[in-house]
Amino acid sequence: MTQRKAHIERNSTETQIKAELNIDGTGKTHIKTPIKILDHMLELFAFHGCFDLTIDVTKADTEIDIHHTNEDIGIVLGKVFKKALGEKEGIRRFGSAFAPMESTLGRTVVDISGRGYLTLQIGDPGLPIQEIKDQEDYAITYLEHFLESFAHALGATLHVGISQPSEDLHTNIETVFKSLGLALDSATQIDPRRQGQVPSTKGIID
Repeated sequence: MTQRKAHIERNSTETQIKAELNIDGTGKTHIKTPIKILDHMLELFAFHGCFDLTIDVTKADTEIDIHHTNEDIGIVLGKVFKKALGEKEGIRRFGSAFAPMESTLGRTVVDISGRGYLTLQIGDPGLPIQEIKDQEDYAITYLEHFLESFAHALGATLHVGISQPSEDLHTNIETVFKSLGLALDSATQIDPRRQGQVPSTKGIID
């Protein structure tokens, strides 16, 4: 099988970010961003997805806030996955996973469809976002922006949910990043029945 690896650099007036990815890795990481809680979450994501992942943010405008840097990391992560997947021949395309942490349960359903879309549901029918406390200079709204940027850059539909959410932000987002890694690992696996075919009746995923 062709190695599914990619390297990209994204430079803007606000951020400069480099990323390397091996989809068929073992979960090795080198994550260096100015958002330390996001570093930890990306390490969990890659470890449980068995992706070898390097992300290096060499420039950021965090003296203003983390908004642009957070979103741009999501964009770069999506783009490096899209590049590594190429024409997406043989992949399963769909994946789903759950990740519990104490009473909180994170779930992610992914379709690498070419269409970027995010749904994030917190609680059932939903916990007001303001009830989840900000932590380590991060917030649930930043999680939403990150996932939306990632979904659009990859070209994937993501349905993410947090059941019985905790007031502790770290607990909530940890279940999300773990379940995202597990679901994406499933979706990017090669199905031997596909015989190198793109998993779409249209014959392409773009």
